Formats: sequence, C-alpha cells, structure tokens
Amino acid sequence: MSDLHVVATIPVTDGFDEVLEAMRQFAVLTREEDGCLEYDVYTSNAAPDTIVTVEVWRDQAALDGHMASPHMADVMGRHGAKLGALAIHPLTPA
Repeated sequence: MSDLHVVATIPVTDGFDEVLEAMRQFAVLTREEDGCLEYDVYTSNAAPDTIVTVEVWRDQAALDGHMASPHMADVMGRHGAKLGALAIHPLTPA
C-alpha cells in the first residue's frame, strides 16, 4: 500500500500570527504521531491569511488517528472560531 498524501488549506479570519504559531507547535506534536511520515506548515503566497499543511501518512488509519488526536481537539478548541472553511485534500497519484 502506498503512503497517503494530504494537503489542507486553512483560511484564518482573525489573529493570523497567533494561529500560525499554534500550527507550528501543533506540527511538532503531529510529527510524533504513529503513522505520520511528514507534516509541514506553510503560508500561502496566493491566498492571504491562509495556512497550508502538506502531509504524508502511512495510511488512512493513521490520518484518522490524527484527526481524533487530543492535540487536534485542543488546537481546534482554542482557535477554531478564528478559521474559515478548512479544506482537506487527500491526494491520488495521477
């Protein structure tokens, strides 16, 4: 089975710098998760106030575990109201 590649776009509607710092800290915890092969945080040059994550997971179960992790609940609880509509894009090789 091949790795699962994911791109997520996270528009920030309030407090961009605070949310970006939280995402940097979140990335450190995420990289320690079982099944996380890569997790990088970027800012978009094309969409102002948008954070982009580029991720590689061992499989769908690892991604599902990430989505249910305590640090996901924590970051969403503290910053979710400052975000627009998140878009999570699992990718399929072309």
